Amino acid sequence: MTTAGFNRPTAHEGGDMVTRCGRRIAVRRLRLASTDRPINRIALDVGRDQGGEPGTWAALTPGEARDLARLLLLQAGLAQHDTEPTGPAHDV
Repeated sequence: MTTAGFNRPTAHEGGDMVTRCGRRIAVRRLRLASTDRPINRIALDVGRDQGGEPGTWAALTPGEARDLARLLLLQAGLAQHDTEPTGPAHDV
């Protein structure tokens, strides 16, 4: 089993981390040129698992990325303190 690792990116870079189960998660800025205006997204790429099963990816707007970050931090805090959320339960 691979140990968790995290490369702390600067504000202008992306970053990768490897989960304890060996799945690499990459976060990158995606900029698509257009004739009117550039399209900026944050790409989240969850790579293959240790068994070789394909991963998935998402392209998020900056607002969506912030919403996802907020939800991740909320759930991490709940898990760290072993507390239950106050709202309705969601199955993962």
